[in-house]
Amino acid sequence: MSRITRIDGTPTQQRNAIRRTIAEILRRLMDKKTVDEETKDMLAFIVVGLRSIDQSIDQSATAWEKRDYYLKADQFRREWLWLPDTAKRLEDILHSNDWATAPIELAGLAARFSDVKVTTFTKSPTLWQGAYKKLLASPNGKR
Repeated sequence: MSRITRIDGTPTQQRNAIRRTIAEILRRLMDKKTVDEETKDMLAFIVVGLRSIDQSIDQSATAWEKRDYYLKADQFRREWLWLPDTAKRLEDILHSNDWATAPIELAGLAARFSDVKVTTFTKSPTLWQGAYKKLLASPNGKR
């Protein structure tokens, strides 16, 4: 039987790709002066990305638990406990249009992504276009 390979990469590779994209979006958001549709799409993409990272955390930790690395798995989960709450607060900003609190949240998020170096923009803006409408259309995105 042949070895099974993941087309999308390992959870770590997926997590790193999403982190790179979020870090780039955060850099682009720093240059924006007004809140427009693109800003909403960018923020919605960050919310979805944080949720995806949260799912990959459990996958990685579960794999370590299968190998009896329980302490490593617990420590890894604790390092990423901030993800669901941050995604929820950013989603609340989108739903309530409370843009006065957005810079505070994004500054805290930027600190979490400070280890990701963005020297050039490699992601196309089409990547996050329509993310706001998709977030609102998702089952857990409606209120």
